[in-house]
Amino acid sequence: MSLIVANGLTKTYRKGSITVDALKDATFTIERASFVTFVGPSGSGKTTLLNLIGALDHASAGSLLVAGTDVGTLERRAAAVFRGRTIGFIFQEFNLIPVLTAYENVEYPLLLVQHVGPAERRERVLALLEAVGIADQRDKYPDELSGGQKQRIAVARALVTNPQLVLADEPTANLDHANASLVMSTMRRMRDTLGTTFVFSTHDPKVMAEAEIVFHLEDGRLVDRQAAGAAA
Repeated sequence: MSLIVANGLTKTYRKGSITVDALKDATFTIERASFVTFVGPSGSGKTTLLNLIGALDHASAGSLLVAGTDVGTLERRAAAVFRGRTIGFIFQEFNLIPVLTAYENVEYPLLLVQHVGPAERRERVLALLEAVGIADQRDKYPDELSGGQKQRIAVARALVTNPQLVLADEPTANLDHANASLVMSTMRRMRDTLGTTFVFSTHDPKVMAEAEIVFHLEDGRLVDRQAAGAAA
């Protein structure tokens, strides 16, 4: 069963008298427990597409089902609840909360939307900090950490709720080869054990090599779809 079904997905922005088509008539499906990557040059529509899938924005036309929910019909509060229960996000700019420690940043989504007791919260947070190789930095604040360490905290935070779907915008951009491999292996393990679906926007060949399907975007259009190995 498909986790994501998009049909004729279009997003148009208006700037005064100018109309910009950020995404044009995109139709695709993404299966559960898969690794999928959207690639393309800057301005091709990758971030717009992730924002639509993540219920952070509404399409101008077309339909989009995510985990059986028509996300285009969700009002702001309902969209926030849906994101909290269904989706983990890895942002290119980290979006960590500066007044919280690394541990507290990872724990935060569990406090917001998950009815998880203190003991299980602690177990989940520590396990993920260990999995991404950052457990020894758990009491530090974001401004005390390197870009790579912040990225790994952001990854752990995205995974801590055991979401059905993880959306990742350049998840390895700030990581060296060893830490990128560590993060990708953590994601593969979640895919294999929990059936998590991962959708990436990336320019990194290492991430593309992990994907079963690579979608190519150009000027807001979905121009190509390649199976595993064909895009390597």
